[in-house]
Amino acid sequence: MPRLMLNDQHWAKLKPIFVEQAIYDKPNLRLTIEAMLYRMRVGCPWRDIPSEFGRWNTLYKRYNEWSAKGIFQNIFSILSDDPDTEWVFIDGSYIKAHQHSAGAASLDQEAIGLSRGGQTTKIHLAVDAYGLPVAFEVTSGTVHDAQIALPLLAQVEDAQWVIADKGYDSQLIRDHIESTGRVSVIPRRKNSKTGHAGLDKYMYKLRHLVENMFARLKQFRAIATRYDKLKRNFVSLVALACAFIWLPM
Repeated sequence: MPRLMLNDQHWAKLKPIFVEQAIYDKPNLRLTIEAMLYRMRVGCPWRDIPSEFGRWNTLYKRYNEWSAKGIFQNIFSILSDDPDTEWVFIDGSYIKAHQHSAGAASLDQEAIGLSRGGQTTKIHLAVDAYGLPVAFEVTSGTVHDAQIALPLLAQVEDAQWVIADKGYDSQLIRDHIESTGRVSVIPRRKNSKTGHAGLDKYMYKLRHLVENMFARLKQFRAIATRYDKLKRNFVSLVALACAFIWLPM
């Protein structure tokens, strides 16, 4: 039997949440979730999922169906319902898109773009004061971090401090943060005439928390490299990873 990821304590917490999402409690439900976690961890094609988990085609259809319904995002939202958002750290990270992720039979933009590193997707992430994920957005790799800052922060309305790197050096972003009563800790670019007066350097040093979370997410190989053709399926995978990280909390 392949290595599993859910212990009994985790499953006791996770099972009622799936049932709340109108997922029928079949005898093989836990094994189905384990199959999705296995594929997330090792990055294998659906066809190569070990037969101990069940038929690969059935597993894929179930994952695709739940993804279309937004099940995984809902589960992430439920598990992360009590974050410490006094401090919120935001950043973006490139994800290399595998050649098999191209060619989706869809008229929609699937969040894959040609950037400096080739075909890439980008994850924009917000973490709380403990470094746990609280919100994310998935875009093409050609989208600049600053373009997604406001939609990302809109998901974390009760943040008191917002800490980001110089990629978010925009007066529009600062004005938005401060107009809502929050404090921005964002350094300015080298060519700025304003300089770093007033920058809280201690708070800025804590920005490694969001970098640490990206490192943790990329331990899952299906996130470190994108194999999914559809954006919604990759978004669901990121939500599943974030939910799994919250599960022991």
